[in-house]
Amino acid sequence: MKAVSHAKRLWGWFFFDWASQPYNTLLITFIFAPYIKELIGDGVQAQAAWGFGIGAGGVIIALLAPVLGAMADHSGNRLAWIKMFSAMYVIGAFGLWWAMPHDFDLVAILILFVIGMIGMEFATIFTNSMLPDLGTREEIGRISGNGWAFGYLGGLSALIIMLAFFAESGTTGKTMIGLDPLFGLDARTREGTRFVGPLTGFWYLLFMAPFFMWVKDPKPAVSTPGAVKRALASVWGTLSRLPNTPSLFSYLGASMFYRDALNGMYFFGGIYAAGVLEWTVVDVGVFGIIAIISGAIFAWLGGYVDQRMGPKPVIMGCIIVLGFVAVSIIFVSRESVYGVAVGPRSTLPDVTFYIFGALIGAAGGIIQSASRTMMVFQARPGQMVEAFGLYGLAGKATSFIAPISIGIVTAMTGSQQIGVTPLIVLFAMGFLLLLLVKPDGDE
Repeated sequence: MKAVSHAKRLWGWFFFDWASQPYNTLLITFIFAPYIKELIGDGVQAQAAWGFGIGAGGVIIALLAPVLGAMADHSGNRLAWIKMFSAMYVIGAFGLWWAMPHDFDLVAILILFVIGMIGMEFATIFTNSMLPDLGTREEIGRISGNGWAFGYLGGLSALIIMLAFFAESGTTGKTMIGLDPLFGLDARTREGTRFVGPLTGFWYLLFMAPFFMWVKDPKPAVSTPGAVKRALASVWGTLSRLPNTPSLFSYLGASMFYRDALNGMYFFGGIYAAGVLEWTVVDVGVFGIIAIISGAIFAWLGGYVDQRMGPKPVIMGCIIVLGFVAVSIIFVSRESVYGVAVGPRSTLPDVTFYIFGALIGAAGGIIQSASRTMMVFQARPGQMVEAFGLYGLAGKATSFIAPISIGIVTAMTGSQQIGVTPLIVLFAMGFLLLLLVKPDGDE
């Protein structure tokens, strides 16, 4: 069989980001989350429920990520794991079709959503671990940035299709460009908006084909009796050695907090805008288009900056920008902007929030790309999947803190604005720990 070229391997790897991004774009942030708010009716209740559901998924991911990564390091069978978690992604996404307005089972829908989210997160751990095989140490920053940019374009394309042809307004029943939902979908039962689940699943199935055709695992799969036991021992050994690798230890701690805060922005951005600014699904979708275009451009540019300066200063700059946004969104509502009262018809709150969306997209795209580059610099050669399992653990060990704390603070205060204040603390903690990280890792 003809060998796959290096260029095809790169593009195949890029296509995972393209295929999987709509789960973040369409479901977590810009379409399904504000639709949940519409179904529940109350923004505070929706934000709290969303927080508790995502937090439960985060606990599961945190517990299993490093063990699965270590098992893959022992067996080398990364592609088999990716296929299994891809099935979870697709099942969870398709299941959201049943979020019907007049027969809405919140618990069942959140379970399906979490199944898909777990599949996405675990598949990402294994694809990220392939990054060191795709280029030299000097090249991986640019490769990572290009992958994130390509993924953002995939999310943007899916979002535009969804807004233009399917997601109907709850008041007019028309899509963003004034059409009835395609395929005869019934706007009265919100079939156009509910189609976001099947569309996300179909998108993944279609665009993962290049990945599975062109990406081959350089480490052959082997039969490994007792792999679970060895994986657990390997994870425990790595964790016990972390105090002896202070730079890696500090980086995992830093990324644990700042990535959790960033995910909190993504998880709650749509619901927050729908509740505080009274935006419709279509309004939130336009916000998403702005954020994704900004993210794609800056993820691509950030890859080159990462290659020239290294990932650490890039990450620190992004945390400062995101921290500024986390503080600022508290002071923007339908009634005022930074304490200045505005009229009920003023567009200033909307324009300000669109600017915040562009900043979140830009800094979020760069920081995620630079973070996985930084992990390669910090990891031990030969243990990349386990390292990215720990990276997944670091990203998920506290992933329940942002959503659950937002859920608790929102429920306690009865305010969506006060409810997002935990993000500020998480960004600050991540920045402080990052100061202790050596750019090239432990010797």
